[in-house]
Amino acid sequence: MAPAVSTTIAPEPDVEWRGEGVSMNEVLGALSNIRKKFALAEVGETELPHPRNCIMTLIAVASTDAEERRAQRAVRAIGNHHPAQVIVVRDQPELRSRRIDATIMTDTLRPQLGGAMQCELITLRVRGAAGEHLSGLVDPLLMSGVPNYLWWVGTPTFGKRELDDVLKICDALFVDSARFDAPYRSFLELTTLVSQSHQSLGVGDLQWARLEPWRESVAQFFAPADRLPFLKGISEIGVDYSGEGRGNRVAAALLIGWMASALGWTLQKSAGGAGGTVVAHFAAEGWRPVQVAMRSVPRTHLAQGEIGAIRIGGAAAGRTFNLSVLRDPERARSVRPDVGAGGYRPIHPTGGEDEAGLEIAQRKVEWHRDVLLENSEQLHHTATGDLPGDNRPQPPAVFVRDRRRQDSSRVLLTLIEIGEAGTLRHVQQVEPEDEATLLLEILSHGAQDKVFVRSLTAAAELMSAI
Repeated sequence: MAPAVSTTIAPEPDVEWRGEGVSMNEVLGALSNIRKKFALAEVGETELPHPRNCIMTLIAVASTDAEERRAQRAVRAIGNHHPAQVIVVRDQPELRSRRIDATIMTDTLRPQLGGAMQCELITLRVRGAAGEHLSGLVDPLLMSGVPNYLWWVGTPTFGKRELDDVLKICDALFVDSARFDAPYRSFLELTTLVSQSHQSLGVGDLQWARLEPWRESVAQFFAPADRLPFLKGISEIGVDYSGEGRGNRVAAALLIGWMASALGWTLQKSAGGAGGTVVAHFAAEGWRPVQVAMRSVPRTHLAQGEIGAIRIGGAAAGRTFNLSVLRDPERARSVRPDVGAGGYRPIHPTGGEDEAGLEIAQRKVEWHRDVLLENSEQLHHTATGDLPGDNRPQPPAVFVRDRRRQDSSRVLLTLIEIGEAGTLRHVQQVEPEDEATLLLEILSHGAQDKVFVRSLTAAAELMSAI
C-alpha cells in the first residue's frame, strides 16, 4: 500500500540536469551529484545522510513521442508511491547520427511518517545505431540487489538482438498486446519469446490485466460448491469483441485460453462462419464437447479488440444454467414515475430491464443527495448567517443523466439463470485502466505468472487455428 503523503505529485517534474551528445559516464556522474545534493540537503547538522531506498528499476522503451509521454506519466506515478529508479529510453533508429541526449528530472515526496524521498526520472533519447546496444546503455544505471523490469511501451522488436540482449539483464518483460502494430503476428511472436527465453524471465501483458474483472466474474459464478458440477456441463461459450480483423481477437482468445488451460480442454477444430464469426470446438475426457464462438460486434465507445460480452451456457445435474457478463449493455429502460423531494425513486424495476450504466449513475446521485441533505442546514447557516432551521432551503435536485458520463463504459452487468429460478443480476463498475495501475496490478501478482503463461500458450494455439 502506498504511504500517506502530505504533498501531491507535481504536474511537471523538476529538470535537474540536461545534456546533449553525452556519454553514459556523464549521465552517471550527474545522477550521482543529484543524489548526493538531495541527501545532504535533507539531513541536519548532527545527522548522517540517509541511504536511498529503492525496490526496483523500471525501464520503459518508447518508439514515438506519444509513447515517451505516456511512459513518463506512468513511471512517475509508480515512482512517486514506490521507491524506484525509473528510466525512459526513447529509441530513434531512423536518425543517422549516433548520439545520446539525456535528461534527469526529479520528484520529491514527503511522507507524513519518515524522511523525504526523491524519485529520479532518467530519459535517454538514443539516435541511430546506438539504440542497437540497449543493454549496454541501461546496464550501468542498474542498481544491485533489486529486480529490473522492462516495459516495452509499443511493439517489441521481436527476433532482434537488442531485445534479446536486454532481456538477459532483466527479470521481467511487460508489454501491451492491445497496442501492437500487427496484433496477430506480434502476439504469436510474444508466445514464441516466452517459450524460448530463460526460465527466470517473467512476462506480463497489460491486456491480461484488463481481463481481470471478466475472469473474476466467470470464476465467481462457479465458486459455490453446488455449482462446481456446472464446469463439466459447459456446452457453449460466446464472446463479443469490438473491431474487425483477426488481430482484434487477442483479448477474446486470452479469455478462452484461460478457461481451456484451467479446465484441460483440447482444441479439436475451428472454422469461420457468417458475419465474421469464428467457431472452435474443444473436448476433454469426461466433459461435454464445448463450442466457442467469437464474433465482432460494433461498439463505438470501446477500443478495438476490447471485450463486450461473454456468455456461458450448459446443463448439469438436471439443471440448465446461463451466465452472461455484459459491458455497458444497451438495454431498454422502463419509465419510472417521479417521486417527490422527500422520497426516493426505485433504482430499477424487477426483471432487470433497466440500463446498467443508469443504475451506477443513480447510486452516485443518491449518495450525493444524502451528503447534501445531511449538511444542508450547516451550509445554509454558514453562507447566510441565519439561525439553524430558519429559512431552510429546498432539498437539492440532482439529475441522473448529468452524472452518467463516459465512465459508464466501465460498467459490467452480470446475469445468472439457473433452472427455472428467476434471473439473478449484479451491476459493478470496474476500476480505471490507466497504464500505471495496470503495471502495478501485474507487479502485485508477481512477474512469474504461470496462469498467464499457460493461458497465453492456449490462446496462441487458438489464434493460429482460426
